[in-house]
Amino acid sequence: MRMRNTEYPTVGVFDVFSAMWRGIRPERLLFFGALAAFLIGNVIDVIVPLFYKRFFDTVTEGHAPEVAVPALLSIVGIIFAMNAVKWLFFRAGLFGSNRVEVNGMARLREQSFDYLIRHSYTFFSNNFVGSLVQRVNRFARALEHILDTLFFNVLPLVVSIVGSIIIVWSVEPVLALIIIVWVSVFSVFNFAFSIWKLKYDIASSAADSAMTGTLADILGNQNAVELFASHRDESQIFKGATEKQAKATLTVWNLNNIIDAVQSGLIVLVEFAIFTYAVILWGKGELSAGTFVLVQVYVIQLAGRLWDFGRVIRIVYESYADSKEMVQILALPHEVKTVPGAKPLDIRAGALIFENVSFNFHATRKVLDRVSLVIPGGQKVALVGPSGAGKTTIVRLLLRLYDVTAGRMLIDGQDIRRATLESLHRSVALVPQDPILFHRTLMENIRYGRSNATDVEVMEAATRAHCDEFIDVLPERYATYVGERGVKLSGGERQRVAIARAILKNAPILILDEATSSLDSRSEALIQDALETLMKGKTTIVIAHRLSTIRKMDRIVVIDGGKVTEDGSHDELLTKEGGLYRKLWELQAGGFINEEV
Repeated sequence: MRMRNTEYPTVGVFDVFSAMWRGIRPERLLFFGALAAFLIGNVIDVIVPLFYKRFFDTVTEGHAPEVAVPALLSIVGIIFAMNAVKWLFFRAGLFGSNRVEVNGMARLREQSFDYLIRHSYTFFSNNFVGSLVQRVNRFARALEHILDTLFFNVLPLVVSIVGSIIIVWSVEPVLALIIIVWVSVFSVFNFAFSIWKLKYDIASSAADSAMTGTLADILGNQNAVELFASHRDESQIFKGATEKQAKATLTVWNLNNIIDAVQSGLIVLVEFAIFTYAVILWGKGELSAGTFVLVQVYVIQLAGRLWDFGRVIRIVYESYADSKEMVQILALPHEVKTVPGAKPLDIRAGALIFENVSFNFHATRKVLDRVSLVIPGGQKVALVGPSGAGKTTIVRLLLRLYDVTAGRMLIDGQDIRRATLESLHRSVALVPQDPILFHRTLMENIRYGRSNATDVEVMEAATRAHCDEFIDVLPERYATYVGERGVKLSGGERQRVAIARAILKNAPILILDEATSSLDSRSEALIQDALETLMKGKTTIVIAHRLSTIRKMDRIVVIDGGKVTEDGSHDELLTKEGGLYRKLWELQAGGFINEEV
């Protein structure tokens, strides 16, 4: 794999919120409807204190009970009616917002998965799967936090500030000015401090992702930890990751405490100023009891709303920090993709041509150097050579897990880079050295070779691959779950499932990458029969280190140092004095690696 860190593009606030908008855009009418419902409810909430003012003014004006009581009951009735209307709009807004949020989160997860899964083999080699999973979930959760903040914090705050200032100004401008100064100082401080703190929020989010990735990596390799008695070493590695994450989190929490301390101090000061001035005006008879109550209600409301303002800023930027990593992945172009104008492969014979194919992992590491091969349709070719020679890389280039650095790879005269990836992958069946299975049933795992295959066809493929020998003794047979990555099966059983997949797929081009390496001698003999049947009429590339398994190939191509050094049949290559194939054969046949030949 490419030993480098993925270089992500730079994304800004607009990019993040644009990506979020794509999640809710299909339900934008419902979104704006919910927003309008909450807006009406909050406007009513600001208007209601005016009737409390009228209520207390009526109580203190000294009217006779027969006059005051009907008036007070009328005011109470109006307040009840307005609160009932507010309740209805809030309930409607909640039902709408719930639907928008749940569907939006699901849509973001789907969009993230659809884009993420099409990144290249290199991308996944350079990223922890656990971190990628967390990025997807954080991105979806960030939408929930943003919408909740908009509906339940930002909208009420704006309506409360604007409504309160307008109403208080109409009653007593000086009190309104005090509120304006208070709101301005409060808002500017929170906004400026939160922007300055953003880098710490991002660092905390990154440290959390790194910690999760480290945990997933260690747990995913628990067997190696156990066998190498590395518990203490891995504990120290994870401890370092958790301590880094804890330090970053503590920094953010302490900064949040500073914001809270300043906010609470400003609230105390403004309440003191407004209370003092209101009492002085009331003492002079310039402020009615109802107006005093009105101002206090607004001050209390605004104190609560403004206290939330700091939290609002934090949530918005924390959501931005949580979303940024996923949006960077969404903005990262796919390294290997179907080019515009690509056409499906038209496979006739399955002939392969490699024209001066070169491949570099990076500037200083060349893996293949001008490899040229012509494989006629239906021919069976074995690739042999020392480890690291480039055999598996050739296969990965043919599958376009990587793209060639130079040269071309053709199938029936068609450049695979000009063909759709889907048609390429449907035309090639791969049996890898270490098959990875899904945590699904055996039936589902084998059917992965051809999704529309019937149960009977799946079982026939399993029988031809000799999977039935271990499946038939399982209590649930084909309904047995194989565990994460197939851990409930042995290596040989996993490989037989992979062979069954290839049999079911029945693609015109077949690649066997050490396909029998995990089998015992008896199982290998059985599988060789199935493979010979599978290879009939197919262009086949076999990678093998056990040379006894490839003697019957039409050709054997020796790869060494990223180049083709020998090409011929088994018998022809054995006649080459000093040839690498002859040396490898003599080494294995001579007893250093005991082979039945």
